[in-house]
This record gives sequence, C-alpha cells and structure tokens, in this order.
Amino acid sequence: MYSFMGGGLFCAGVGNILLIVSTATDYWIQYRHSNNYMHQGLWRYCMPGKCFTHNDSIAHLDATRALMILSLLACFMGIIIGIMAFIHYSSFDRFDKTFAAGILFFISCFFVLLAMAVYTGVTINYYGKRYGNWRFSWSYIIGWVSVVLTFFSGIFYMCAYRMHECPRNSNSH
Repeated sequence: MYSFMGGGLFCAGVGNILLIVSTATDYWIQYRHSNNYMHQGLWRYCMPGKCFTHNDSIAHLDATRALMILSLLACFMGIIIGIMAFIHYSSFDRFDKTFAAGILFFISCFFVLLAMAVYTGVTINYYGKRYGNWRFSWSYIIGWVSVVLTFFSGIFYMCAYRMHECPRNSNSH
C-alpha cells in the first residue's frame, strides 16, 4: 500500500511541477512570421527580443488558462491529502484520504486533458490554416506529460485504496 502511495505522490509531485512550468512558460507554439521566429504561451507572445501580454480576451486561451489553474489546484490538494493519508493523519475518521487523493488526481488529469484538447483543437484549426511553418513547443509537450503523470498518480492512489479496503472488508464478514 505504501509503495503505491509513494509512487502516487512522486508522480503527482512531478506532475504538479510540470503543470506549473507548462502554465507559466511562453513556449506552447513556435512559428515563423515575416522571417522571424516567434513563440507564444498562455499569457504572452514573444517576438525576437520582446514579449507582450495577450491583451485580447481570446476564448480558447482563457479556457486553457482556467482549466490549467483548476488542474493545478486539484493536484495540489490531492498532494496535501495524499501526504495526510501517507502519515496517517486522522482528523476525519469517516473520510478515506487515499480515495479522496486518487479522485483529486483524476480530476486534475481531466482538467489538464480538457485544457490540452481545447488548445490543440483551436491551434491546429487556426495556425494550420494561416501559417505553414509552425509547431507545438516544449511547454505544450510538458502539459501532455503532466496529463500522464496525474493519471498514474490517480491509478496509484486507487490501487492503494483497494489494498487498504480489501483487508478491511474481509474482516467484517
């Protein structure tokens, strides 16, 4: 049980760090415009030597930002509850912390998956038609890696929950 919880905490910790880096950096896409390579993230777009904030309220960027922040919060809360489960902190007796942490990691995975899907769909539709020389960059790839890590942290915590529940259920008969 503790090995699953340790693996879940490791995946969630790394996933949360990658979520922060992915959300905060400006390398979601790179493209060539007027013989200059430019890049942009969720908050800013950069030309050679200068970066500017997105002044317009662009719906897909707003949705991606909101979903990434919700994913960060869910993952962070899952880590806190996961640590409480790991050290047997028992302020709530009827509240199974391993199950709650697993659910929060799955919620985090769902939010970041939605964020990546929204960004991918709109970006491919928009930039694919307007620019010939563009590509997704490392911030975007880190976002997809965090989807996998938060998913596996949820799997690890659900396995720990099942291992913890099986002996409890067999003793009750």
